[in-house]
Amino acid sequence: MVIEKMLDATKHLWEGFYEHPFVKGIADGSLSDERFKHYLIQDTLYLKDYARTYLIGAAKAEDVETMIFLSKIGNGMVSSEDDVNKRNLRRLGVSIDDVYKTKLSLDNLSYVSYMERVAYEGGTAEALAAVMPCGLSYEYLAKRMVEENPDCVNDEKYGDFISNYIRDAFCNNNAAYIDMIERLTKDYSEEQINKLVDIFVVCAEYEMKFWNLSWALE
Repeated sequence: MVIEKMLDATKHLWEGFYEHPFVKGIADGSLSDERFKHYLIQDTLYLKDYARTYLIGAAKAEDVETMIFLSKIGNGMVSSEDDVNKRNLRRLGVSIDDVYKTKLSLDNLSYVSYMERVAYEGGTAEALAAVMPCGLSYEYLAKRMVEENPDCVNDEKYGDFISNYIRDAFCNNNAAYIDMIERLTKDYSEEQINKLVDIFVVCAEYEMKFWNLSWALE
C-alpha cells in the first residue's frame, strides 16, 4: 500500500513531533500563551493556502465524488466561523482581521508554496500526498496525548485543541484520504509512487519546521 510506504519513510519524524517541546507543552498544559498565539496566527494563515491545495486537487479530479469531497473540505477550512483556531484566537484576544494582516513566516511561506506547486504541477494524488502529513500527524499526536494522559482533554487552555484532532469527523476524513490515495494510485508506476512518497516526506519535514517556528516565535 502507498500509505505504508509513506509512513515507513517518515516514522522517524513522527516520534520527533511528539518529543518536540511545543507539542509537549500542549500535552502537559505548560505551553505559554505567547507561543500558542503565534502558532494559531501562523496556522490560520497556513490553512488558507492548505485549503487552496485541496481545491486544486479537487479541480483536477476525474470523478465527481472526489471533486465534491475535496472541495467541501477545502471550503470548510476557510469558511467556518467556529473552528478550533478561531475559538482559541478569540480566547486570546486576537481578531481574524489582525491574523490576516500578519505575514507568513519564511518557513511557513516555503511550506505552502511547496504544497501549491506540487498540486499545480501534479494531479489529485500528488495534492493529497502534500496535504496528508498535516492531518495524519495531528491525529497521531492527539491520540497519543490522550493515551498517555486521558485527562488532557479537560485542560482549560489546550483541552479543546487536543479534542479537535480525535473527533470522529476529523479521523474519518483522514481515513477517507488514505482510501482515496490508494484508489487514485492503483495504476501508478513505481516511479510515480516513489514521487508521492517523496512529496509526503518533504511535507512531513515541513511539519517539523512548523513546530520549530512556533516554538521559536519566528
